[in-house]
Amino acid sequence: MIRYGLQQEQAFRLAMTPETILQYSSADLMSYLHEQANENPIIDLTEIDMSIERMSKEEEYSPRKSDNPVDLLDFVSNPADNLYRHLKAQLGLVRGLSKLQQMIAMFLIGNLNEKGYLELDVSTVAGILDVPTEEVENILALIQGFEPAGIAARSLEECLLLQLRYAGKVGVYLEEIVRHHMVNLSCNRIQKIADALGINIREVQQITDQIRKLNPCPGAAFAHYEHQYHIADISVEKSKNDYLVTVNDITVPRVGINPFYQRMLREQTMGEEKQFLHEKMNTALWLIHSLEQRRLTLMRVARAIVDRQWEFFEHGVHYLKPMTQKEIAEITGLHESTVSRAVSNKYMQTPRGMFELKYFFTSALVSKDGDATSSESAKMRIKQIIDDEEKQKPFSDQAITELLAKEGLELSRRTVAKYREELGYLSSSRRKIY
Repeated sequence: MIRYGLQQEQAFRLAMTPETILQYSSADLMSYLHEQANENPIIDLTEIDMSIERMSKEEEYSPRKSDNPVDLLDFVSNPADNLYRHLKAQLGLVRGLSKLQQMIAMFLIGNLNEKGYLELDVSTVAGILDVPTEEVENILALIQGFEPAGIAARSLEECLLLQLRYAGKVGVYLEEIVRHHMVNLSCNRIQKIADALGINIREVQQITDQIRKLNPCPGAAFAHYEHQYHIADISVEKSKNDYLVTVNDITVPRVGINPFYQRMLREQTMGEEKQFLHEKMNTALWLIHSLEQRRLTLMRVARAIVDRQWEFFEHGVHYLKPMTQKEIAEITGLHESTVSRAVSNKYMQTPRGMFELKYFFTSALVSKDGDATSSESAKMRIKQIIDDEEKQKPFSDQAITELLAKEGLELSRRTVAKYREELGYLSSSRRKIY
């Protein structure tokens, strides 16, 4: 017997709102629109045609004809061309190797890490392959003669020595420093090395300069990393005495209404079918409205940022003003959370380069005169001081602090040290050149 009744049921659904769409980056928005088009037959997506064929028709693009046409893909690196293949190709040029020696060589090449180092001991390799240790050592020496120089080393010291021998720069003191003074070298303790070797400090400086030019990771050049490319959501261009701000929506497909289903809605359609189409139509119209709202919000926020950071666009990073999302919210009349979503994962292409929108929001540092400057501007000033210093007498963090104080910018020595490290500079003792 079937019984009818009412009951409550809890269910979780992701409610899509205009704020969610606002937060999407261009790439995420593109993926979302394609998902919606697959689920909703009423949505029509019009892709922007950026193909060579379109350029040839609309811009009269005519590539030069040649008997040997060049494929643009020839200039794209091949991920398969890795260190393993590079060394295997060199091994194929060596004549007179037995099958056993070739097997040992391939095993060694296959066990190099991304930096080009062999992490296995020779005795371990010999045990795995059940071959004499001397045979493995001979083949390893052969591979260490391949390019790039320093390949198949078992330690940093061996890697550097292989490169020095390859370049014909081996000397008594040079080898001594690489073998026994790498810790002192990394800490720039030049005087201590000179005292240990009993030679002039300038001579040690010249030797260490040669060592620093070597490549500690010879295999890294063949490692393929996934590059992330950012698409500018906002474009800023200088036009006479003003800056033109535009929302870059060329990469995002345009959303339209499918005319076939639009006609079906106007006709007398069965109840369930009409209800289904009405729901899909409402979703499509909501999406079009949300995209337009996203564009207008981005425009308002970007325009406010450009107006607030006018001196940055005119003169550079030293004129970047401290700015908060609350200030932009007050200027635009938007809620602070809306501004936060608008600048999230968004990039602005400017005459000074591409910047993440969050880059323009920096904390304030107050000078003696009561004027505020941004933390990014302070970092760039520290960078300039270090770049212009005498390498024989580099500025300490305390000295940089005092220089900034004379310029009216009060920072603690700890803050200066923090900014210096964020900029990637070593301490003064490790920057010193004798």
